[in-house]
Amino acid sequence: MKKNYTNLYESLFLIGVVSLLFYLMMPQTYDAQEPAPLAEFSTQRALEKVKIMAKHPHYVGSPDHQRIQNYLMRELKDLGLEPTIQSGFTMTEKGTLVKSSNILARIKGTQSSKALLLLSHYDSAPHTKSHGASDDASGVATILEGVRAFLHTKTTHKNDIIIVFTDAEELGLNGAALFVTQHHWAKDIGLALNFEARGSSGPGYMLMETNQGNQKMVHAFSNGNVPYPVSNSLMYSIYKMLPNDTDLTVFREEGKIQGYNFAFIDSHYNYHTEQDYFENLAPTSLAHQGSYLMPLLHHFANADLSNLNSTNDSVYFNIPFGFIHYPFEWIWPMLILVAALLFTFTFIGLGKHVLRIDAVLKGFLPLFGALITTIIIGVVGWWILKLIYPDYTTILQGFTYNGHDYIYAFVAVALGICFLFYQKETSRFTEMNRLFAAIFLWLLINISIALQLKGAAFLILPVLGSVLMLGVFVITQQSKRFWNLLMAVPALLIIVPFITMFPVGLGLKMIPGSMALTVLTFSLLLPILGSFTHKKTWATLCFLIGVSFLVKAHFEAPFTNATAKPNSLLYVLDANHHKAYWTTYDERLDAWNTPFLGPKPKPADALNQNQLYSKYGTAFRWMNSAPVKALPQPEIVFEKDTLRGNRHYYQIRITPKRKVNRYDIFIKNNIILQHLKANGVTALAHGNKIGGGTSNKILSYYLTENEPLVFSFDVPANQKPQLELMESSFDLLENPLFSVPYRPKNQMPTPFVLNDAIVVLKKIAPTPSVQQAH
Repeated sequence: MKKNYTNLYESLFLIGVVSLLFYLMMPQTYDAQEPAPLAEFSTQRALEKVKIMAKHPHYVGSPDHQRIQNYLMRELKDLGLEPTIQSGFTMTEKGTLVKSSNILARIKGTQSSKALLLLSHYDSAPHTKSHGASDDASGVATILEGVRAFLHTKTTHKNDIIIVFTDAEELGLNGAALFVTQHHWAKDIGLALNFEARGSSGPGYMLMETNQGNQKMVHAFSNGNVPYPVSNSLMYSIYKMLPNDTDLTVFREEGKIQGYNFAFIDSHYNYHTEQDYFENLAPTSLAHQGSYLMPLLHHFANADLSNLNSTNDSVYFNIPFGFIHYPFEWIWPMLILVAALLFTFTFIGLGKHVLRIDAVLKGFLPLFGALITTIIIGVVGWWILKLIYPDYTTILQGFTYNGHDYIYAFVAVALGICFLFYQKETSRFTEMNRLFAAIFLWLLINISIALQLKGAAFLILPVLGSVLMLGVFVITQQSKRFWNLLMAVPALLIIVPFITMFPVGLGLKMIPGSMALTVLTFSLLLPILGSFTHKKTWATLCFLIGVSFLVKAHFEAPFTNATAKPNSLLYVLDANHHKAYWTTYDERLDAWNTPFLGPKPKPADALNQNQLYSKYGTAFRWMNSAPVKALPQPEIVFEKDTLRGNRHYYQIRITPKRKVNRYDIFIKNNIILQHLKANGVTALAHGNKIGGGTSNKILSYYLTENEPLVFSFDVPANQKPQLELMESSFDLLENPLFSVPYRPKNQMPTPFVLNDAIVVLKKIAPTPSVQQAH
């Protein structure tokens, strides 16, 4: 008997389209052997700049911070520009105070029109002493190399091009705030291009920052003809709901300047860590950033940037080599059209007896069965994995080093479950009868999208493809394999990327969602996958693939020199009570910090009374008594302690007596401070009150050159604020007063939190006497 390989060919087609989709999402090669011509963007030349910048950590206040400033000034001068440095204090609405030093340059255009801003930050994350190769030496290098290539062509352009390398982005977007609120160039800017990173590999995603609607911005981006656009309006909608601020956020909110963010987010586990060094930056991700910059730089250098504001929105998404968009006004007509086609084709199919009402209704059983089963397996499976590998929880980013293996494993299991649930044949053309349930559920999803999340409205297009599969079947009374494969392409191009993107972007906790989305995609492809014979064999194959990836993940689970385990240790001196403690954020201690915390440490609740900001809500977990070290205490002077009518005015100067990096000021008795001013500046968007909220922190000051903190405020005369200082230095492992060994190479400091620090807690006590003002 001649074997029928149709199912194999169909599966190879589906796999091929998906593989081609991911392959064409970004450049896969770059000029590694020989730099590109001088008139073109060279990834190799940009990488050389990254390597220089990422040689050492260069966070604000670090010794290498000044080296990076000097290097960037030289680079801009070598381009024939006249760079300047803008320095000054800013305090953000969250109370982060720092002296920033922005690096600025301007390329004049032929007309006095709105300027194009090229934006990136040059400081690295402080608490882990990150080298900042991806975040954000890659962005700075992209701009330097792009501007070099642009200037080399001597292309005449209408708009001025402003280059801003901001400082202190990692602390609180302070450099951006300094430029937007205090530099006269800010009012000249019509559009900003911001280059960022939240990982060290993967495609660069375009995320817009808009004040109202996005329609003009979408059209403008489309007209730039970017060769590898990766973006969609669902990401835009989700981004607006998440607390992921960038420098561009400050430009939009404070300066009413809109723009585009370009950021790669894969290998998220390297973000803000010690491992963000040059060798971990994927060259193709840098090449992708360059592929955004060059066409957009040429386009926007001559485009009208005077008014990109809009009250209308557009749906948009990318496909290989394409960027598709249409107005929100099309959402409901497209939804109604698909619904009308579905019910028309179903009515005709029932009339022709190629569809049966009982078979159509039974189609909901395997669909919901597969959905519920996969979600349960996803939730329980990830919970079990965290029990088996408890150290996974130490990776605060939520994406483990072997995270991609888990995505592939659970997606393969979801496909196997689908084949099992859809294996029973109830009638001829069972898969077409069952397709109605899938399309109907997708219609309900799209109705919800149209009401609540319009940015995801492009998901109606794969549904249209499946409706047209059903329509051709009803009309011809035959399932057309080639037509079905063609109509499957929208689902593969539009939905499949989200199956991997959600866990990469939002963490492996999204695995149940990826599995559910796999089932929903499978259901739209029922005319193809549902017609496979030997579904148990296909299910078995999927399960074996899933198990293979789980085995692979197991062998890659141990931490190594290249995939280090995060951990933490701090020394806290309570100068108020002359006591000291070792403390950690770690739930599970290891061989490095156990000698300090001891075998039976105490819960660290007493050290959490002062609420430090943490992106992931991390708090001290364990503590143990430590020897009291003779640390030089900060000098606290009340320069003003004055009554004026019914208000009490304070001005306090705190001067460090050792090399420190950070001051945090806390209010202990929940009094609201008014007219807070620190080092000559007030907080942005704070009004004139601070305190009395859920956090007792007033401000965080990151020191440069040990410059003192001077802050002032007033309170009602009958209230006495109880203030406390937390003084921190990032030198626990280097300070000669301590004998803390450096970590083994398979460990690194936990990111996003104060770490490897020597902390002094000290009350800010008022002077004994109070003068009455006259």
